[in-house]
Amino acid sequence: MARPAAGEVERRVWDALTRVHDPEIPGLDIVEMGVARQVVVGRDGEVEVVITPTYSGCPAMSVIAIDVGRALAEAGFADARVSLTHSPAWTTDWLTPGARAKLAAQGIAPPVGTPGGRRALFGEGPVVACPQCGSRDTERLAEFGSTACKAMYRCRSCAEPFHYFKCV
Repeated sequence: MARPAAGEVERRVWDALTRVHDPEIPGLDIVEMGVARQVVVGRDGEVEVVITPTYSGCPAMSVIAIDVGRALAEAGFADARVSLTHSPAWTTDWLTPGARAKLAAQGIAPPVGTPGGRRALFGEGPVVACPQCGSRDTERLAEFGSTACKAMYRCRSCAEPFHYFKCV
């Protein structure tokens, strides 16, 4: 049997990766989040998948790595390697428009603005629209929510609390 061309193998690997979801935000897969960074297919057909954490201490990465290995094995790549890299550092700029829409549909406000900047230096948070009613009359309740990558906000218009996926 002839070995598939690297392009076909790579496509199958990327397809498998879309079935791996972030355990802290189950509606998002690691491709649309930008966590899956690279697929390397060696000359001998060996496969390596490179992933990067949303935060350097993200506790979900070990689960994600296991899930990547499982998804690759189910796709026929039982000997694939999963590598973790911290460089370049993950940024919310890597979230696809579809991922941002899915966050909002789950009641999580997607990131606003750009990472860092003058406002961040002075502890000023962004103006975050409520994912329930769209009001921009919101307030930050806590810098950290259920995970380090989210903050807790409340809408002053509809009084609903919500998470905000922080911009990094």
